[in-house]
Amino acid sequence: MVDPARSRHWRVDHETRSDRQVRYESEVRRSYRATALSTLLPAAGLFRIRPALAYGIVLAFLAPLAYLGYLFARDGAVDSVLEIGVDRGRLLGVTGIVLVLAAAWILGIVATSRGSRPPDMRRADRRRLSAFTALMCVVIAAPTAVAVQGIDIQRDTLDEVVTSSTRPPMSAVDEDDEDPWASRPRVNLLLLGSDAGPDRVGVRPDSIMVASIDTATGDTVFIGLPRNLERVPFPVDNPFSQIYPEGYDCGDECLLNGVWTLAEGRPDLFPGDSSPGLTTTRDVVSEITGLEIDDTVLVDISGFEQLVDAMGGVMINATERVPIGGKVENGQVVGITGWIEPGLQRMDGYHALWYARSRATTDDFSRMRRQRCVVGAIIDQVDPLRMLARYPQLADAVADNLRVDIPAADLPAWAELVLRMKDGRLQSLPVTNQVVDVVDPDFAEIRRLVQEAIETPPPPSPTTSPSTPSTPGSTSSPTVGPDGTPTDGPTSTPEPTDTLSDLGATC
Repeated sequence: MVDPARSRHWRVDHETRSDRQVRYESEVRRSYRATALSTLLPAAGLFRIRPALAYGIVLAFLAPLAYLGYLFARDGAVDSVLEIGVDRGRLLGVTGIVLVLAAAWILGIVATSRGSRPPDMRRADRRRLSAFTALMCVVIAAPTAVAVQGIDIQRDTLDEVVTSSTRPPMSAVDEDDEDPWASRPRVNLLLLGSDAGPDRVGVRPDSIMVASIDTATGDTVFIGLPRNLERVPFPVDNPFSQIYPEGYDCGDECLLNGVWTLAEGRPDLFPGDSSPGLTTTRDVVSEITGLEIDDTVLVDISGFEQLVDAMGGVMINATERVPIGGKVENGQVVGITGWIEPGLQRMDGYHALWYARSRATTDDFSRMRRQRCVVGAIIDQVDPLRMLARYPQLADAVADNLRVDIPAADLPAWAELVLRMKDGRLQSLPVTNQVVDVVDPDFAEIRRLVQEAIETPPPPSPTTSPSTPSTPGSTSSPTVGPDGTPTDGPTSTPEPTDTLSDLGATC
């Protein structure tokens, strides 16, 4: 019987030069294939060379992937990503895991390359294989660097956006509970839109809303307050209640949106408070609505345009003709550079911003309705995964233009609540001149309307077909002069009824 080992040695010893060259080239190609295979799948080309190391690398990958799969199965992919994405500690842990896995992957590539190359490999071929191996390592290292940079951007953005909260984390929010909001049936979030332009002193919110959220269903009532509300009351524990015991009353200069600047000018009344303007605005809004304000989100509208553009635009049914630009000088509207015509349309950030903020030819109450329309459209249409893909471009705008007065420990629970809001019913209660006299408001009536709105269960969704969107021909034309040319005067639109209604009905 022939010894196989002796037979193999006999074949090697008796190979011709041509046979040796063919065998050598085959072994070199096999080394390239194995190295490429370990690049496509961690350690896939290493099992025949160093199986123990290959299994170790695979197990290093399976452990975090199994945990991620468990989270996705338990909470869903979007919920899990959002909860991790708003927790700086978890993000740091993800960074460490990504770096360790990338290092293990690259180790598998290098080990495969070194272990699979022929022992008699020529120097030139060894250099070419080393260059190929380095290229394969870069294929893994480059996306790893991008991922780590993205995580760092998110951590830095959270650091910029989440301000020092004036309250400790809510005891009801326990991330170990199946439902972190189980013992807190309703929360109230103050939403402030500010235009802190170079021609303005301090912060004067242009948009003031309270989102009162049913934490079980996500049903939300947005209570819009006019910025020009006069005689607003201060609660007894706010120092200004002693200075203005009958409310902030000094004529049309003392408005709701002015209490921020008022408080910032008297820091001596708020020792230890880094933002007396925010504190006082929150106190006053709470006193007006009768709701305890839990947290605050402050958005500078200069970042609004980037947000809508990152969404890919937003579909809005414009109900009136709105000017782009323009202001009133000596009783005349000047400076209009264009118009947003009525009708259903996709608006980019620039046009959505002007649709929400313009009031040169209308008034504050018309603008409030349009702002609620835009807010409702954004909440309804925003795609978290699409925003995540565009987040690196959006992060700078978010960091510069958004401030959240929410304890960092509560952010994962809030991320879950926002997703419930997308599935819940969104309603709007506008406090306009149809509801109250803004010069001499009946605050008891406002509080009654608010309580009625949040206590009344929403009616079932209508089954009838939605009304046909407005078209340019269905609304009146702009004011025309004696020569028949359009002027920059106000347009005529049907007078809306400002009652509790679905948020989308404002569009």
